[in-house]
Amino acid sequence: MRIILVTGSGGAGRTTVAAATALAEARAGRRVLLVSEDVEPLPAQDGLRLLRPRPAGDFRREFLALQARSSTALDLLGAVPFEEAELTELPGSRPFALLRALRDAAEGDHELAVVDLPPLADALALLALPEQLRRYLRRLLPPERQAARALRPMLAQLAGVPMPAQWLYETTGRWETELAAVQAVVDAPTTSVRLVLEPGPAAVRALRTARLGLALQRLPLDSVVANRLLPADSEDPWLAGLTARQHRHLAELRTASGTDGPVGTVCVVDELPHLGRDPRGPEDLVLLAPARRPAAAPDPVPAWTVEDRREEDGVLVWHIGLPGAVKEDLSLVRRGDELLLTVGPFRRNVPLPAALRRCTVTGAGLVEGDLRVRFTPDPGLWPRTP
Repeated sequence: MRIILVTGSGGAGRTTVAAATALAEARAGRRVLLVSEDVEPLPAQDGLRLLRPRPAGDFRREFLALQARSSTALDLLGAVPFEEAELTELPGSRPFALLRALRDAAEGDHELAVVDLPPLADALALLALPEQLRRYLRRLLPPERQAARALRPMLAQLAGVPMPAQWLYETTGRWETELAAVQAVVDAPTTSVRLVLEPGPAAVRALRTARLGLALQRLPLDSVVANRLLPADSEDPWLAGLTARQHRHLAELRTASGTDGPVGTVCVVDELPHLGRDPRGPEDLVLLAPARRPAAAPDPVPAWTVEDRREEDGVLVWHIGLPGAVKEDLSLVRRGDELLLTVGPFRRNVPLPAALRRCTVTGAGLVEGDLRVRFTPDPGLWPRTP
């Protein structure tokens, strides 16, 4: 199944482009699922189904389930349980509803799922969330501790503190399973991101931010949609001036989409016209669908490879592709078997390849979007050669 995640700058028309893409693909005979909370009602179309995330309903369902599982403890505290009718959605529930919808998008018999994501910054944070939460859960409640649940009463007496109840581990296990399913969708080789921008002064900066954030998460950017392009043949001097400036920004977008990153990171730029009005129906939506149909699978993100230079320099070099990164906004810290990598506004704890866990970090350099981290083998851990 092909999955396209659509995001972009706020107000650039990402929801319209997502709906137009889904409708056009359904009219071409494909079975399509559109995931969107904000899209207007679409016309009935064979092969097209709409899935709307329901943050309020998801929050009530999860809260009531958690309340039921912890009812014994709540009774001991004298707490009065909540009724469903009095629960209102709390801030932060929207991203989790969208993650569940993303997981559901990978199920069913459709061939293509088009997912309308929030604006760029929120979308990048959302796509990084499953991995982050799974890491927190593993650190706070390691799965191996569940094996000692029969000893909890004795341990509680010896330690003098209550031990986590079984329901907590069961809840954590369920969350881990759901988050793993979402992460599998995000990491699937048939998943890619489509970036919607309106050519202007901030468009190139948004593209570079997107490429950097997606590269850190190892997500492919399959195309950039330049939306709301003004007609180039207007005789009106004022409109002609606006068009000229917009097309200069479009040229900058084309340059930034393919010249400042490693081989394999080039993305295409699709152009969509400005209709002179808000889209008014299915025919307008068809005009706003990218002409290029999505391939069965996007081009893979270049691998982060380990280069063995022990004979020449006595080091191993880990090549991490970060197109658009600048030295001043980059830092890295070794923590156990992970590398804490900060690039501009983004941060990720990256597990080290097995060979590098027996080494120490001795330097790093950035060369044209390629972060080269040097590791020196630890004599106490590295296998000795005869």
